[in-house]
Amino acid sequence: MMHNKKHLPTPFSFVLAASLLVCSVIAQTSNTSPLKLTDHQQQLREIYQELIEINTTDSPIGDNTKAAEAMAARLKAAGFPAEDVRVLVHPGNARKGNLVARFRSAAPQSRKPLLLLAHIDVVEARKEDWSEGLDPFKFTERDGFYYGRGTRDDKAMAAIFVANLIRYKKEGFRPERDIILALTADEEGGDFNGVEWLLKDHRELVDAELGINEGGGGLTKKGKPILNGVQASEKIYQSFSLEVKNRGGHSSQPVRDNAIYHLAAGLDRLAKFDFPVNLNEVTRAYFERMSKLESGQMSSDMKAVAQATPDSAAAAARLAASPYYNALVRTTCVATRLDAGHADNALPQTARAVVNCRILPHETAADVQRTLVRVLADDQVAVSYIKQPKPSPPSPLTSTVMQPIEQLTSSMWPGVSVVPIMGTGATDSLYFRQVGIPMYGVSGLFGEMDDNRSHGRDERIGIKEFYEGQEFLYRLVKSLSSTQPS
Repeated sequence: MMHNKKHLPTPFSFVLAASLLVCSVIAQTSNTSPLKLTDHQQQLREIYQELIEINTTDSPIGDNTKAAEAMAARLKAAGFPAEDVRVLVHPGNARKGNLVARFRSAAPQSRKPLLLLAHIDVVEARKEDWSEGLDPFKFTERDGFYYGRGTRDDKAMAAIFVANLIRYKKEGFRPERDIILALTADEEGGDFNGVEWLLKDHRELVDAELGINEGGGGLTKKGKPILNGVQASEKIYQSFSLEVKNRGGHSSQPVRDNAIYHLAAGLDRLAKFDFPVNLNEVTRAYFERMSKLESGQMSSDMKAVAQATPDSAAAAARLAASPYYNALVRTTCVATRLDAGHADNALPQTARAVVNCRILPHETAADVQRTLVRVLADDQVAVSYIKQPKPSPPSPLTSTVMQPIEQLTSSMWPGVSVVPIMGTGATDSLYFRQVGIPMYGVSGLFGEMDDNRSHGRDERIGIKEFYEGQEFLYRLVKSLSSTQPS
């Protein structure tokens, strides 16, 4: 997940018939017991380990192209034609390779493809920062977990997609539409973004009706599954530069017209300001469904906010005590950097700050800029974009997409609700949404709500949960590529 992205409250982020045997093995295996793997699970484990042990950071030793080529080799060895498996390398950096592969449908195209998207770059990690015996770029199995950088973000989904395509191939599955796999570079930050570049220069290879990506996922509390989240929208990441210029002077003769004081006073006013509560389709559905999972005052407050009752303002104020819920109900802006002055014995001639905003998808960066100017209330504080905003529209919560997710969730985790989610940061889904391709962050990969280690020390994923996610995505992709829309 890119540096500016977050999904679930604190983290993120059996089956019937032929899968009964698989899930009975999984269900009877605790997180501290060895798991006997089926053939397709063992193949997934090998693919996963290979990906984890290839350093794909944005560093001189990171090599996304090596990882893309390794996955391409896996697909070709499974019988995918070479012309349907392409490693596309950005001309400006030989280490920034992207894999685009196509699983052909049984008949001439009457429907646009289904896209499976996952990034294979990861954030930096140092061995000395991790616990003893753990190396971020060595795949480690310990106490019912797989450890390594990218085990959750986002090489789990990348490996699952590759392994499941190979499984489809072996089983002779013929979808009713093409399935496109895109494993991309620089989602976590770098010189360029793989998805943005692919859409600009190779749109025909990744054009689809809809797609699946990270950004959602399952949530457990003390090991018990609570909800399966579907990310259908995300906030706009937008940083603003605040700058005050001044003639300065000698510090021995101070004046009240001080650049630092102007900036500090404006930031103090911003610190006390809240943007108005403003729900959308996704967040309204989130609070409506979550109200049924909570109890007491929390449940009442969520219901009031979702239904816009007379008590909704007070309810939203109580919910806003949680940073996550506060981020769901409104645009947020926070000071993240300061820089001022040029010498200890001189009055500052320049004072600067960075204010990072996460803007609701149905609001605009221009409106937020105007609000900042009003709240700072000082015409000496200039407010400007650091980069141009990249808004993306929400993906519609259609029954064609939501129904199979809900049915699968119900069969694999009885009693667990599917909850629409608005990402409080950003994922690569935004680039597809910008060009009219709906994207849904859904994985079936569950994680403990109080143990989110993405981007952090000792990143890990539960082994049982990992293979359950594989089965969930196997069936979901099969359903979305086989059923005609109603």
